[in-house]
Amino acid sequence: MLNSVNFVGVQNHFNFEAISFRSLNFNLMSSRTFLVSAALLFSCHTLFAQAFEEKVTTASNMRMTVTNVGTFGNAFRGYRDGTGQQSCEYPAGSGTEHLFEGGIWVGGANRNRGGAIEVSTSAFDAPQGYAPGRAGFEFTVPPGTPPFRERSSLFDSRFFSNQAVSHQDFVAVFNDTSQLVPGTNTPISGHQFPMNIQVTQETYNWNFSFSDFFVVVNYTIKNVGSSTYDSVFVGLWNNTVVRNLNVTPAGAGGATFFSQGGNGYIDSLALAYCFDATGDVGFTDSYIGQKFLGSEDKFGFHHPALDSTYNKIQDRWIRENFMSNYQTWQFNNSANPIFFFPNNDNERFRKMAEGLNSHPCWLNPASADCQQTFGIDMQANINASGNRSDLVSAGPFRDFRPGDEITVTFAYVVAPKNEDGNPNSQNNAVQRQNLVDNANWVQTAYNGEDVNFNGVLDPGEDADGDGKITRFILPSPPDRPITRVVTSENKIDIYWSDNSFFSVDPISQELDFEGFRVYMTPLGFDVTRTPNVARDLVRIAEWDIADNGFFNETGFESIELEEPVTFPNDTNLYWFKFTVDNLPNGWQHAVAVTAFDRGNPDINLESLESAPLSNQFRAFAGTAPNDAIDERAPYVYPNPYYYGAAWEGRSNFQEESRKIIFANLPKRCLIKIFSPAGDLIDEIQHDENYDGTGIRWFRTFGSENPSQNVFSGGEHAWDLLSKNTQIIARGLYLFTVQDLDTGIKRSGSFAIIK
Repeated sequence: MLNSVNFVGVQNHFNFEAISFRSLNFNLMSSRTFLVSAALLFSCHTLFAQAFEEKVTTASNMRMTVTNVGTFGNAFRGYRDGTGQQSCEYPAGSGTEHLFEGGIWVGGANRNRGGAIEVSTSAFDAPQGYAPGRAGFEFTVPPGTPPFRERSSLFDSRFFSNQAVSHQDFVAVFNDTSQLVPGTNTPISGHQFPMNIQVTQETYNWNFSFSDFFVVVNYTIKNVGSSTYDSVFVGLWNNTVVRNLNVTPAGAGGATFFSQGGNGYIDSLALAYCFDATGDVGFTDSYIGQKFLGSEDKFGFHHPALDSTYNKIQDRWIRENFMSNYQTWQFNNSANPIFFFPNNDNERFRKMAEGLNSHPCWLNPASADCQQTFGIDMQANINASGNRSDLVSAGPFRDFRPGDEITVTFAYVVAPKNEDGNPNSQNNAVQRQNLVDNANWVQTAYNGEDVNFNGVLDPGEDADGDGKITRFILPSPPDRPITRVVTSENKIDIYWSDNSFFSVDPISQELDFEGFRVYMTPLGFDVTRTPNVARDLVRIAEWDIADNGFFNETGFESIELEEPVTFPNDTNLYWFKFTVDNLPNGWQHAVAVTAFDRGNPDINLESLESAPLSNQFRAFAGTAPNDAIDERAPYVYPNPYYYGAAWEGRSNFQEESRKIIFANLPKRCLIKIFSPAGDLIDEIQHDENYDGTGIRWFRTFGSENPSQNVFSGGEHAWDLLSKNTQIIARGLYLFTVQDLDTGIKRSGSFAIIK
C-alpha cells in the first residue's frame, strides 16, 4: 500500500612580563577602504606559479573557501569574478557571508638568533585579500609539496578513505621556508626571516544536522629548519564580516560595508565571535565564531582549562601557564597600543602573546583605575559597530626544536541568532545561546575519547581499543537513505533504498535504525524571503519500526513496495515510495528523506537523525516528455507573463533572474523564439535530462549543485533574454518547437506584459 499526501503550502626566556599594556587615547574610527581593483581580481596564471588551489566545504551547512596556502575565505572574490564561489556562507544558499579572509599565525623567539622574534602568517588584513608575494601572505606551496586533497569517511563518496576524519576532509601542506613566490622571482614582502616551519592543515566538516554548523581546522606544525624556538604561539586570525551579499553587493558603500560588525569573546569557551550589528539586519541574524579546541606537543596536551598537564617527557603532572588569548583591532589603527594595527613581527607576536581577555580593564571595566585611565568599557566598545580583525591564539609552546611538531586545533563555528525580539546590537546572552550551544558541540566532538578532557587516556576511555586518545568521535545517526526523486505533472514521487537499516552506531556498535522522515519546503520558500532550506524544510511524514516500544510504531506497510524499483543507469534498489501531489507545475520544492535511530538512554543520548541537507533535492513538478506534439501542443506558462511574477523573488540580478516555462516538450527538441516580425530572439536545445543550467534564476534561487535539480523531462525554463543577453521588450512573441526525433514542428505564442 502506497501513501500519498496533498501539499500546498588562539614567557619565554626574555622578560615576558615586560610586555605590558599602555594607555593612549582611543581612536577607533579608522577603517578599510575597499578597493575595487585589478588587485582583487588577481589573475589565475599568477597563482598557478605556485600551484594555488582552493576548495569549498559542502558537507556541512557552511560553504567556506579553504586554500592550500593556509587561507580561509576568498575576500568575496567569488561575487566579483562571476563564479559565485562562497567565502563563508551560512546557511548554505542564503547569501549571508561571514568571513572576508583568515588564516594561521605562528610566532616565537629564535634561540639561535639571541631571542629575536619571528612570525609567519598565512593571511593578514589586506584590502584586496590574498595575492602571491603580498605582505602577510608568507606561506607557499613549493614544487614537490604533497597535493591538496579531499577525503571522506562516507562509503558512497568518490573521496572515501579509511584515513578520513569527517564526511569531508581537506588536507593541505605548505611552508614558510621560501622568501620568493615559488616558480617566480617575486619576493614575499616583509618575509626576510622565515621560521622554517611546515604546516599540515586539515579541515573537517560533517553533514549531521547536529554538527553541520562548524568546520574544524587541525594544524600540525613541524620545525623543518635548524633553529630552536621558545615561547611559540599559534593563532587563527580572521577578518569576519557578516553581511548578506544578496541584499548588499560585496563592498557596496566602500568602507561602510565592513564597519557594521560587532565583536566579542567568551573566555570560558576560548571563543571569539562577530555579528552584524547595524548592516543588513533582518537578513543577517547569525554569528560566526573562531574557537581554540586544544593542542599537543612533545611535552603533552595543553589547554587553559587545565590546572596542570601530564608532562610526557618528565613523566609527571606539572603546572603550566598555558593561555588562550584574544585580540581584536581596528583596521589600519595606529593610535594606541591596545587596539593598534600590528605592522611588524614584534607587534604581531605581542598580539598573540598577550590577550585583551587578561587585561584588568577587560575583566573589571567599572574599577576606578580603569575608568580614570581609559574611560571606556573595552568589551562594550568592541560590541559596537566597527571594522575589526579577530585573533585567537594559544601558547606558549616551549623548546620547539628542529624536527619537533606541535598540533593545534581551532574551529569556525556559526549559529543563528536566538531570536528574543531585541535588535542584534544588544548581543545579549539569550541571543548568543545557539552560538554557545554549537561551540560546546564542537568541543565535545574534539574531545572524543578524552571524556574528562585531561589529555590522558584514562581507564574506560579507549572505546576503539587502539591504546591512544582518538578525537573527533561523533555519535552517528543511520546512513542517509539512498534517494531518487521523480517529478511529473502536479506530483513528486520520492523513492528510497533500505541501506539505512544496516547502519552500525560507532559508539554502541549496534544496529539502531528506527525509522524514516520525509521533509518538504512550502510553496514560495525560495522567493518570499532569504532562502534557507535548513530552516524551511517541514516534516510532512514519518514511519518507524512497529512493536519495539519506540516512537509511534507505525510500521512501513504504507510506503514499502512489494518489489523494488530500479532506474536506468542506476544500480540501486528502491524499496520505499512516497508521493506528494496537488502541486503547482513549475514551482520549486526542496524535498529530503532522512533516517533516525532510537538514541541511547544509557549514555543520555537522544535519537539522532541523518541530515536533511545532505539528501535534499529541488523538485519541479511539470509535464512529462511529450511523444505526440502533433496531438498535444507545447505551450508556455505563465501566459501572459507579468514582470515581477511571484516565483521570481528579488536579487541583485533581477533582470537576469526571470523565467517562463516551455511545457509539453518532446524528449529532444529545438525551441526557437521570434519577434512578431519574425526576427530570431533566442533558441534553446532541450532534452529530457535538463537540470536548469543556463539561466541565472537557478543559480540565485535553486540548488548550488545542478544535479540536485529534478525536472519532469518535458519542461524547460527561459530567462526572457535574447541570445545576446539583451532584455526583451513587452509584447507578443512567437515560438516553435521541433521534435528532433520525429521532425514534427509546432508553433505557439505568448505575451509579456510589463
